[in-house]
Amino acid sequence: MNLITDAWIPVIRRDGQRERIAPWQIAERNNPVVALNAPRADFQGALYQWLIGLLQTVFAPEDIELWAEIWKEGLDAATLQSAFSSVKWAFELDAPGKPAFLQDYDLDGGETKSIAGLLIEAPGGKTLKDNMDHFIKRGQSECLCSSCTALALFTLQTNAPSGGVGHRVGLRGGGPLTTLVMPYADGAPLWQQLWMNVLDQDSLPVADNLLTPEVFPWLGPIRLSDQKGSETTPDDVHPLQMYWGMPRRIRLLELRESIRCDLCGEDAAHGYDSYRTKNYGTNYDGAWVHPLTPYRFDPKKQNLPLSLKGQKGGIGYRHWLGLTLQDPENGDACAKVIAEFIDNKAREVGLSRQARLWCFGYDMDNMKARCWYEHTLPLLQLDKRQQQLLIATVSELLKVAKQSVFLLKKQVKEAWFARPPDAKGDLSHIEMAFWQDTEADFYRLLHELAELPAGTVFPTSVYMQWPSLLYRHLMQAFDRWTLEAPPEDLDMKRIVLARENLKKQYWGNKAIKDMKQRAQTVEEVNP
Repeated sequence: MNLITDAWIPVIRRDGQRERIAPWQIAERNNPVVALNAPRADFQGALYQWLIGLLQTVFAPEDIELWAEIWKEGLDAATLQSAFSSVKWAFELDAPGKPAFLQDYDLDGGETKSIAGLLIEAPGGKTLKDNMDHFIKRGQSECLCSSCTALALFTLQTNAPSGGVGHRVGLRGGGPLTTLVMPYADGAPLWQQLWMNVLDQDSLPVADNLLTPEVFPWLGPIRLSDQKGSETTPDDVHPLQMYWGMPRRIRLLELRESIRCDLCGEDAAHGYDSYRTKNYGTNYDGAWVHPLTPYRFDPKKQNLPLSLKGQKGGIGYRHWLGLTLQDPENGDACAKVIAEFIDNKAREVGLSRQARLWCFGYDMDNMKARCWYEHTLPLLQLDKRQQQLLIATVSELLKVAKQSVFLLKKQVKEAWFARPPDAKGDLSHIEMAFWQDTEADFYRLLHELAELPAGTVFPTSVYMQWPSLLYRHLMQAFDRWTLEAPPEDLDMKRIVLARENLKKQYWGNKAIKDMKQRAQTVEEVNP
């Protein structure tokens, strides 16, 4: 199968028709494609990235003006087909003895594994050997069609977690978050969803020659990492390789004929049941900053940028600042495609607040996938002065909310246990529920902030509302967690004492007192 010329991408058209298309067909205007339809959530995210990477590699606009012109007039299917065809040689999935998509064609020897090993959550070799695959069983994906195999291969290479000695992590580290700009309303053509995340050539240079290992690493000998000093840095390859990173040495084995895919459930003429792999593939190191991923930057510039990862508790408004703008408290900054959209593209095409951010990724514990998270967040079109006001204000709102969560967990524990310091256990469910309960109020205030008149230097109304809103949710949460136990398990004396302590500690909290004082001072100066 050739990933450029063959129809392998599962999609949904505007009239609800489901089919598979070749990549260039995303530009068809008659009954346009409006959504991808991958069989798994991680495949869905990976397929968006694959198409964005393909557009970025062979069809990046020269400047923002040309980007906006294409946005308004649409992509031309014939032009796109011609552009994609220029790299079709690099996208053969099965090419014995020749370069094949994301595979090491020089691979000799190595370990043979079931095709299920390409799936990130699949149990590893030691787990299988020790018969420890209790929750995610072996043998559930014994044969995959070519389409699902290609998606599994790309998903693994772009998200690759640590996999044992010499089995390298992805270019962005294992299990990175990906953030994409998406239209605010559902039903936009797929090509527009993708085009919102394509950078112009002023932001990311094109390659003079695309068909080289500097762009597509599988087109030449693998940069082995079995010796010290063999790391691959941004200076060693073209920047476009960020979209086509290949840390794992993999070679698909022979095709099987007339199969039924264990993932998508469709009958296929060909499929794969195994592959070979070997360690010490490309070891990406250095100051890589992938355009689709948010990073944490060291203000002292002593440490390399660190890609943000999925984490326990999922994604919510507490991450909004770092995912959409920047969070000065911890150095988080949004992905390049997000910053480019807010600063330039939204204004260029008149998309005032008509976009949202789609964030997704694995929560990895080394080699183990604990959870897949995805979330959508509002994406606001703001000028520089509005951004500065929002960053400063939201930073304080989040500081107070985080302190509230800390106090809530502390006092719930005081109410539950006679000896709280000795009580062990995970209270993350209390924290997650609190963030969810306060999310709607946060976003309401966020939109109030974004709509303040030009020149506003202090959002008094927001500062006055937030402490009271949080207090209401705080007390409701405390009562829910402490009073809903069976009567025989309640110690009302402990509960009442802990509740009173929660009130005192909340209103005596320095962050709350400072916020109220600033708001009162501004009101007195500007009644």
